[in-house]
Amino acid sequence: MTRADKPLQPATPTPTTGSASIDTPWPHAPTHLLAATGTYFVTAGTYQKLHQFRGRDRLSVLQRGLLTVVRDFGWSIEAWAVFSNHYHFLGHSPASEQGAASLSRMLGLLHEKTASWINGLDGEPGRKVWHNFWETRLTYEKSYFARLNYVHRNPVKHGLVPVANQYPWCSAAWFERAATPAQVKTIYAFPVDRVNVYDEFDVNVDW
Repeated sequence: MTRADKPLQPATPTPTTGSASIDTPWPHAPTHLLAATGTYFVTAGTYQKLHQFRGRDRLSVLQRGLLTVVRDFGWSIEAWAVFSNHYHFLGHSPASEQGAASLSRMLGLLHEKTASWINGLDGEPGRKVWHNFWETRLTYEKSYFARLNYVHRNPVKHGLVPVANQYPWCSAAWFERAATPAQVKTIYAFPVDRVNVYDEFDVNVDW
């Protein structure tokens, strides 16, 4: 399901630099530019909003899985937040494709692998774990920046931490390390009260 913003000529993306750790493929430094191929805000939720990824180990596996498929499919991720029953991310589609042609395959692989792992842990083979995902293509810079701030700080919205960088399964701490102080200040200054995203989830606070 796709919702599109009003048209705007997107900025040209620039190369990024960075490195990944052995265990978690941390993304490169954020560009903070709309991509010509497409910049998307994505939300995915578990079936019946069940807390299938409650607890530190499950959250870590889901975050690592998300960052891995994003890297392997050539997407560039700029913000993410992972919870017990849903996740958000904001990313740019690969330069080799127009739009989000690979998004469904990428998330399908993530959901297949994480569902199989969770069901193995719980002794529930074949159980439905994931429900659906929603994507919005972003074409206005202000909308893009506001959603970056929204995702970085989403754990605060859900009442999990007082400061977003204290939550290990979101991009806030990475963003504050990878971006310049001026970039951090700029993104965190964008208001999020008018951001219209589907986020009707009660998360598990036990992490």
